[in-house]
Amino acid sequence: MLIKSKILWLRLLRQMLRPKRLAFVEACVIGLVSGLAAVLLGQAVDWAGALRVHLSYLWPAYFVLPAIGLLGGILAGWLVERFAPEASGSGMSEVKAVLARVPMPLNLRIALVKLVSATLVLGSGMPLGREGPTVQIGAALANQLSNWVPTSPEHRRQLIAAGAGAGLAAAFNAPIAGVLFVVEELLQDVSGITLGTAILASFIAAVISRLYGSHSLDLNLNLAVTHTTFFAPEIPFYLILGVLAGLLGILFNQGVIASLAVNRRVIKLSLPWRLGIVGLVTGVVIALLPITFRNNAGLREILLVGSANWLFAAIAFLVQFTLIIFTYGSGAPGGLLVPTLVLGAALGYLVGATEQSLLGMSAATTYAHVGMAAFFSAVSKVPITAVIIVFEMTTDFNLVLPLMIVSVVAYLVAEKIDPRSLYDLLLEWKGIHITKEPSKEGLLAQLTAADVMQQRVETLSSQMSIDEAVQAFSQSHHRNFPVLHQGKVVSIVTQKDLVNLGSQHLATDTVISEIMTPEPVTVSPTATLAYVLHLLNRYNLSCLPVTEGRKLIGIITRSDIIRVEAERLSGNTQQVEPKSAPSDVIHQTHAPATGKGRLLVPLSHPQTAKTLLTMAAAIAKERNYEIECLQVILVPPNRIPSQTPVETAKSLCLLQQAILLGEDWRIPVHTQIRVAHNVAAPILETVKERHIDLVLMGWKGTTATPGRVFSRVVDTVIRQAPCHVVLAKLNDKRVFERWLLPIAGGPNSKQAIKLLPALASLSTSPQINLCQVFQSNESIADTTLLEKSVRFLQRRVKGKVVATPVQAHSIADAVLKCAQQDNSDVIILGASRESLLQQAIQGNIPEHISRKSDCTVIMVKT
Repeated sequence: MLIKSKILWLRLLRQMLRPKRLAFVEACVIGLVSGLAAVLLGQAVDWAGALRVHLSYLWPAYFVLPAIGLLGGILAGWLVERFAPEASGSGMSEVKAVLARVPMPLNLRIALVKLVSATLVLGSGMPLGREGPTVQIGAALANQLSNWVPTSPEHRRQLIAAGAGAGLAAAFNAPIAGVLFVVEELLQDVSGITLGTAILASFIAAVISRLYGSHSLDLNLNLAVTHTTFFAPEIPFYLILGVLAGLLGILFNQGVIASLAVNRRVIKLSLPWRLGIVGLVTGVVIALLPITFRNNAGLREILLVGSANWLFAAIAFLVQFTLIIFTYGSGAPGGLLVPTLVLGAALGYLVGATEQSLLGMSAATTYAHVGMAAFFSAVSKVPITAVIIVFEMTTDFNLVLPLMIVSVVAYLVAEKIDPRSLYDLLLEWKGIHITKEPSKEGLLAQLTAADVMQQRVETLSSQMSIDEAVQAFSQSHHRNFPVLHQGKVVSIVTQKDLVNLGSQHLATDTVISEIMTPEPVTVSPTATLAYVLHLLNRYNLSCLPVTEGRKLIGIITRSDIIRVEAERLSGNTQQVEPKSAPSDVIHQTHAPATGKGRLLVPLSHPQTAKTLLTMAAAIAKERNYEIECLQVILVPPNRIPSQTPVETAKSLCLLQQAILLGEDWRIPVHTQIRVAHNVAAPILETVKERHIDLVLMGWKGTTATPGRVFSRVVDTVIRQAPCHVVLAKLNDKRVFERWLLPIAGGPNSKQAIKLLPALASLSTSPQINLCQVFQSNESIADTTLLEKSVRFLQRRVKGKVVATPVQAHSIADAVLKCAQQDNSDVIILGASRESLLQQAIQGNIPEHISRKSDCTVIMVKT
C-alpha cells in the first residue's frame, strides 16, 4: 500500500512539474517579486531626490548639491566595487548577453547591490534612469529562482527574459512594452512559452507598480495631452523630427562608448572616486542652472505639459545630453532609456515650437511626446516598443500615427548609419559579440534522444545481491546502472545509493529489488534533447534510461548532450557520433614540477616525433614550461579501454626519446600512455587534468574525412581545448633557417609573433621576413603594425629581421608568392580573428596557405 501511494505521489508531482506549467507558476512569482523590487527602488529614489531638493532650499545649493553628489557617488562606487562589480552600468546589456548564452553572473547578490547603489546614484541627482536597474534586478531574481528550482537552460532563458520584461513594465507602468521589449530586443523569440511567461510577469509587475508605486512615469494621470491633433501639413515636421532623432541618437550612442573608453584608458581612478567626481560635477552644473533642473523627472514633466519655452528646451537638451554621457561613462549603476525620453522630449519640443511658430497647428507638447519615442527608437533600435511605451504612458490614440511616423524614420536613419543598438555597442565594447542563432528552436529542440543515445548499456538484475552490485560498480567506469526485471526497466541504481546503503548494515544476500526505488525517471526515444536536459536538471540526474514502453533501448547522459552542443557550435550539426568511453591511463611518469606552465605534445608518428619534441623544447626553454608527452593507443569501439590488454613497447620507446631530450635541454618532461577509442578525447582529458597551457600537435596536411577541415582529431582539439594550440605541418627537409611571418594584427597573429623568438632559436642564424598584405586599392599603406613587429623581434632574435609590405587582391596567394620568392623554410601563421575551425570551413586563409605550400607551416590559435 505504501509503495502504491508513493507511486501515485510521484506521478502527480511529475504532472505538476511539467515545463510549461512550472514556467507559468514561476512567471507569476517573478512578476510579483520584480514589481515589488521596482516599487522599492522607485520610492527610495523619490524619497532621496525629494530630500536632496528640500535641502538645496534650506542651505546654499552650490554647496548642498555637489556635496550630496560626491557622497552618493563614492558610497555607490564603493558598494559596487566591493561586493558586485557586475552591477555597474545599466545592466540591460548584461541581461542581453546572458540571454544570448554568454556566461555572466546574474544572481541575488547583484540584484541587492544594484538596488542600493542605483538608489544612491539616482537619489544624489545623477541624470540616469531606474529602468536599467529594474531590468537587471528582475532578471537576476528570475535567474536566482531558476537556480533554486532547477530547469533546462532554455526554460531558464525564458524566465530571465520574463524577469527583465517585468522590470521594464514596472519601471514604466507599461506591461505591453515590457513584453515587446523582450521579444524585440532581448530574446528575439516569439514562441508560446516566451510570450506567456513574459505577459504574465509583466502584467503582475505593472499591477504591483500601479498599486504601490509613485506613478512618476504614469503620464496619463496629469500630463496627457487632451486635445492632440494630427494634420497632413505637419508630416514634414514629423519627418524632420525623425531624422534629427536618428542622427542625434547615433551621436548619443557613440558618445556613451567614447566616454567609457576615456574612463578606462585615461582616467586611472577607482570606481568610487570616478562616481564621486561625476556626482560633484553634476551637482555643480545643476546648482548653476534654474531650480527646475534639480528634479530630473520634473524636468521631463515641464516639457510635456507645455510650461517651457524653446530656450529652456534647448538648454535642457544640451545639458542633459552632456551630463548623461559624462555620468554613464564613469560606470554609474543607472539606466539610459529614461534619459533618452528626456532628450527626446526636449528635441521634440524644439521642433514643435518651430512648427507652431510657422504653421500654428499643434502644440509643442505633442511633438515632445512624439520625440520621446523617436529618440528611444534611434538609440535602442526597437521602433515597435518605442511606439507602445509612449502610448501606454499617455493612453492618447491621437498620438499613434505621429508616433509611428517618427519612430520608423528615426529607426531607419539610425539603422542606415549603424545597425547596432546601444546595448550591442556596450557588449562589443566589453569584447562580447552576439550573433543571432540560426534556429529559433535550437538544436536541442530538433534532435531526439534516439539520435544521440548509447545503445550499449550495462545493466543490473533486480535479483542481484548488494555485494554483486558493488562488484559491478568497482569493475566499471559507469556511476549509474539501470535495473532490469524480465527485460524491463524497474529502477536505476547509483553509486550514491550504494554508499548510503552501506551504513544500514544490510545482510549480504539482500537483493536490489528489496531496497530499490520504483518508478524510475525514463525518457522515450522521441523526446527532444531540450526535454531530456530538463529532466536531468529537474531530478538532479547524470543519465536517463531510454525506453519504449518499459523496454530498455539505450541510455543518454549529460556528456552526450554537451557533445552535440559542441558540434553545433562548430557548425557540424550533421555529425552526431556515438560517445566513447573515457580513456584509461596505463603508464605515467612525473618529473619535478618546476616550470611556470605546461606544454602538451601528443606523439603518434616516430618520423615527426623528434622534430615536434625539439620545437616543444625550444618553446619550453624560452617560457620556462614543463613538457607533457602523450601517447595514445587505440582500441576498437566495442572494447572497454580499461579492460583491453595492449602492447606498450613502441609507445615506451617513443616516450623515452622525450625524456632523453628533456635531460639534454634541462627541461622537466612528464609522460603518459592512454588507451582510448579515439585520439582527441585523451588529449582533451590531459589538457584538463594536467592544466595544460599550450598544445603542440603535428598535422599531415590533408584529410579524407568528409566535413572535416584538418582532421577529426585536430578539428576537435582546436574547437574544444581551452588553451593555446600550435599546429605544425612538417615538410621533409625540417630546416628552420628562413622564416616568413604574415601579420594582420589579430590576437592569434600577436601570439605567433611572441612564439617566433623561441622557434627561431632552432637556427644558428635565422632570417625572418615579416609580411603584411594590403589591398591593391589602398593608396597609402599603414605600416605602423609592421614596423612595431620588426622592432619587437629585433630585440629578441639573434638574426636578420626584415619587413615586406605587399599589395594584392588575395592575401593567401600573396603570402604563397612571398614564400616562393624568399625560399622560405617555415611559414608561421596566426589563425583568423574568429574561430579557426569556423573560418576554415568558410575558406580560412591560414588553412589554405598550409595546404598549398611546400614549406613547413606552423599555425597558432589562442
